Order: sequence, then structure tokens, then C-alpha cells
Amino acid sequence: MNNPTKNRMYKALLDKDISFEGVFIVGVKTTGIFCRPTCSARKPKRENVEFFKNTEDALLRGYRPCKVCSPMTPIGESPEWLKPLLKKIENSKEYKLKDWEIRNLGIDPNRVRRWFKKNHNMTFQCFLRSLRIGASHGRLVDGKKVIEVALGSGHDSLSGFNDSYKKLLNSSPSKAKDILTISTYKLLTPLGPMMAASVDEGICLLEFVDRRMLEKELVDLKRIFKSELIIHESRHIKKLSKELKEYFAGKRKKFEVPLVYPGTDFQKKVWKGLQKIAYGKTTTYKDQAKGLKCEKSVRAVANANGANRISIIIPCHRVIGSDGSLTGYG
Repeated sequence: MNNPTKNRMYKALLDKDISFEGVFIVGVKTTGIFCRPTCSARKPKRENVEFFKNTEDALLRGYRPCKVCSPMTPIGESPEWLKPLLKKIENSKEYKLKDWEIRNLGIDPNRVRRWFKKNHNMTFQCFLRSLRIGASHGRLVDGKKVIEVALGSGHDSLSGFNDSYKKLLNSSPSKAKDILTISTYKLLTPLGPMMAASVDEGICLLEFVDRRMLEKELVDLKRIFKSELIIHESRHIKKLSKELKEYFAGKRKKFEVPLVYPGTDFQKKVWKGLQKIAYGKTTTYKDQAKGLKCEKSVRAVANANGANRISIIIPCHRVIGSDGSLTGYG
């Protein structure tokens, strides 16, 4: 989004357009607060707003952060009030919680339901069911008995487990070893939330959740791998999460997590070339094409960059325009 007009930014504010996250911050003159483009608070009149490139500029002009949209935190980051519940889920083996257990944490179950519906487009209980089935599938593949996994994962009955499993994976638990799955999991980063996906061989996707092509990429992966999507923090995703934290902390320059990137021979050639761009360095589309001995195919190289499903690790962000701009970058 290169230098949008003020009228375009105001329209994005009215539409709560998530594609403008990171493009601008809006200050509301009548209240003295500043908001992100997707703020759900009542919208101010056009003459009562001014736009800033970032939160620092807004703070320097005397504005204070909005309590509704929390512009000082990465979009999608879990709010403080929810973190005790997420920690309890993380430490649980059954992924099953009743409303009274949530209340014991000092959290309103209705507030949890609203947050999950807004941020994950699913209910909290649906989220827990998906986690249970994802973890159960792994145990079944490892050779555990169906009845043992069903009762050990918090299901009240074998029939209930079978129904939930079939609904998510379109097959019965007894055929778990024949079902191919793609594990998906949301990771929080300083640049915003990202969706990671993995198969047995390694990571096959790492995208920002607001990328418009994400849904299509997931559909394509299902088709390519002939697999079903499950919510599960696989061993590859756990390794990826650790390496990303080290990378953003400035402690890692090279990723070691295995990657899987199906594509055409030309695309794979381009993606392998991207991985050779050194940490902290940039190149241009023209020089990238030259290095691949594809001088007459700059546009084709750029298109292959755009088809990359594994952001950051396959660093297409290090390829810029000849004039130093982010020309063409998604």
C-alpha cells in the first residue's frame, strides 16, 4: 500500500479494512486518542481525524492509545485477560474446559466466546474440539487404541469421539494411519499473527493471517498433499516457533526447521535462490533474475517470489525494486 490518500485511509477506517494494518494510525482530535484502522469504536467525522505513519508519531503529537483496539500491541495478540486461560489450555492434555473452570480463572465465559468468534471465526468450544482431535489423531497414528485415545482426550463416550473425528477428518479413527493431515497453528510475532502449517516432512506454509491469499493457499495445500487440515502444534511448528522467537530477538540468522515447498521446477529454483540472500542484505528483481541466469525473465522471477508460501524463512522480502522501494512485495 504505497502512500494512500487521506480519503482512502478514512474509507479504510470506516470499512475496518485489515489490509491497512501497519499502513497508518489515525488520531481522533475530539477525544485525544489514536486507533488502528480496524478499530471497532464509533467512527469519528472526517474533519476530526488526522493520520500518522506509526504509533510513535501519534504519541509525539500528544495522542494516547485507544483502549478498544490497543494500537500499541501487534494485531491479533492475545489480550492480557485471556492469557491465563490460554496458558491453562497449553498445559492441558485433554483440551476440555467447562464454564465454571473459566470463571475460576476470573474470566467471563461469554467474553471468551465473543473473542474467539471475532478473532478465530469459531466458538471457543469448537477451538478446543479441534485441538482435541488434532492431538488424538497423532496418538492414533502412533499406534494407540481408539478407546484409549477417546477417553484419554476428554471425550465422554466413544461414539462422541467417533462423530467429532469423522466431522473434522472425513474418516473414522480406526483408519487414522491412512489419513494424511496438515497441521496448522497460529503464531504471534512482533510483525503480527502468522499461520504456520506443516506435514510430516516439514513446514509447508508460514503466512500473515491478514494475507488475502491465505485461504486459497490452504485450499491448494489440501489439494497438493491430498490431506485434511487440523489445528495442531506439530513438532515442526514447535521448532519453527522457537526459531522465529530467536530470529526476532536478533539471536538467529539462519533457520534450521525443514521446509517443504511444492511447485514447478522454475518456482523451486527461484525459492532456493531466495534462501541464498544473506541475512541483512537485499537484492533487486533484476539482479535476482541475473543470478539465476534468467535475465529475460524478470517478471517470471517476480511472480515466483509472489507465489512463495513460506514468508520470512524463504526471504522474498529481501528482494526490492531497483530504486530501493518495496515494489511488487505482497
